[in-house]
Amino acid sequence: MRPARILTVAGSDSGGGAGIEADIKTIERLGGYAMAALTAVTAQNTLGVQGIWGLPPDAVQAQIRSCACDIGIDAAKCGMLGDAATVEAVAQALGSIEGLVLVVDPVMRAKGGDRLLAPDAEIALRERLMPLAALVTPNLPEAEALVGHAVATPGERERAAREIVALGAGAALIKGGHLPGDELEDLLFDGRTFHRFRQTRVPPPHTHGTGCTLSAAIATGLGQGLPLRDAVERGVRFVQAAIRTAPGLGGGHGPLDHHAGQAPWPQGT
Repeated sequence: MRPARILTVAGSDSGGGAGIEADIKTIERLGGYAMAALTAVTAQNTLGVQGIWGLPPDAVQAQIRSCACDIGIDAAKCGMLGDAATVEAVAQALGSIEGLVLVVDPVMRAKGGDRLLAPDAEIALRERLMPLAALVTPNLPEAEALVGHAVATPGERERAAREIVALGAGAALIKGGHLPGDELEDLLFDGRTFHRFRQTRVPPPHTHGTGCTLSAAIATGLGQGLPLRDAVERGVRFVQAAIRTAPGLGGGHGPLDHHAGQAPWPQGT
């Protein structure tokens, strides 16, 4: 049986905890076939980002088209895109692929606070890429930036999810990792119904790459034919397992365990 063909469009994390590296580990762990279109190279570790070098937009677009015209793409996720020209190039390339399921992770800042998306690119993301998305997966600061208002209360988060869908996305997952307290909630709005995924916070600091990992996991599930809610639920469980068994590397925000304790994660479970 052919595995689901999953493309990640993102930057490289030299430390291996986030970006392309985390996505490939996740996709393969969950049974997909991983492909990559690299948008940028970063010098990065658990302590922060020391340098970012973006690739030319036509090089990013060529990578996407190369995968699409030969191997084929069932689902894709977008992470770090950098600037407006790259967002436009990615939107053009992905928008031309018939039947593609797209998950957009609006990566705006690294875990340590370094800015990863230029201000003009935020506009391009809203106007050009989000309308192509089956799902958009912002954390709380990203959701606030996308909709322009606070998302501190449950009502504000519901409003933000509705507004993201109104921008053209098929669904929105407002991630709750920035919420205070020990109990977290990820809020999914599928365009009609709200679904809540509650979990107990796993103590930091080894949470580097959680957003990348979650969006890659969801894209893999969607590419495998899982319904949206099931793909999100499996992705949340996988990330929680990967945090709990993190290897404890580095002196800052350490990476996850993308083996997830060797738990069984086949399609449909």
